[in-house]
Amino acid sequence: MSQWCEQQVVVPNPQGLHVRPAQRIAEIAQKFQATITISRDDGEPVNAKSPMNILQLSGPQGMKLTIRAEGPDAQQALAELVALVERGFDEM
Repeated sequence: MSQWCEQQVVVPNPQGLHVRPAQRIAEIAQKFQATITISRDDGEPVNAKSPMNILQLSGPQGMKLTIRAEGPDAQQALAELVALVERGFDEM
């Protein structure tokens, strides 16, 4: 039985979701077995393990994103990614 979880976050940093944050998200996501996606309210989910896919979200400051993880380590993956976003991608 696979477990899944999701949480909505808000992009906090003034530069929004750009190359460095996309790389940090992908680095963290790649540590986990879980399938992890990120989506905007108005868009299709993208693979969080691919920085190029994440950049397609074009996330300005204040944009809401939904992070979803499914797999054996889904809760830990989600917790680490949410913490990264809440820290402003370690840029603030």
